[in-house]
Amino acid sequence: MAFVLVGLTLCSCSFDLGSFSLGPDKETAPKPAATPTAEISAENVRDAQGYAAQGQVLARSGKAEEAMAQFEKALAIDPYNVQALSGRGLIHQGEKRHAEAIEDFTAVHGLVPQRAEPLVARATSYLAIDKVKEAATDLDEAVQSEPNNGHAWSLRGGVYERLGDKKQAAASYNRALAIRPRDDAARSGLSRVGG
Repeated sequence: MAFVLVGLTLCSCSFDLGSFSLGPDKETAPKPAATPTAEISAENVRDAQGYAAQGQVLARSGKAEEAMAQFEKALAIDPYNVQALSGRGLIHQGEKRHAEAIEDFTAVHGLVPQRAEPLVARATSYLAIDKVKEAATDLDEAVQSEPNNGHAWSLRGGVYERLGDKKQAAASYNRALAIRPRDDAARSGLSRVGG
């Protein structure tokens, strides 16, 4: 039963804070109870999803502190809530707390290993703390899991450029441009590496 509930949670969560929108019935929904529970049930998974959704709305509005409080409430109820882990990771990243961001994105990747977003986000934090090889590993895996993710290819090109591998960088930039022809970062990167 717990596996089914976790599966439902994972399927209904979105990593992209910008892709969440409230429907008319969501705006008037009652706020979930604030008391964390020791057992995961369908009801408290819904409560956690409600807190995570509120956190996303707040984060998109630039209210990071309030969003973080909602993500923490969600995770106190359901520590496997991908939406809350992702949102909290993005806030940590925005506040340049990259070690905490990496922990959150690592947890998300463990819960949804087939998705590129947590790997791309973790690679971004690795780059911020000059762990370029770790970023390359994440981006290699990201483009394998989602070969049509132009952002991942573009970022991978930058990583390989930093590592001095012009051939890999050019191949990545070319792939990014094939997917997103208007990717200025990939275009300028490709001109730098001579591809």
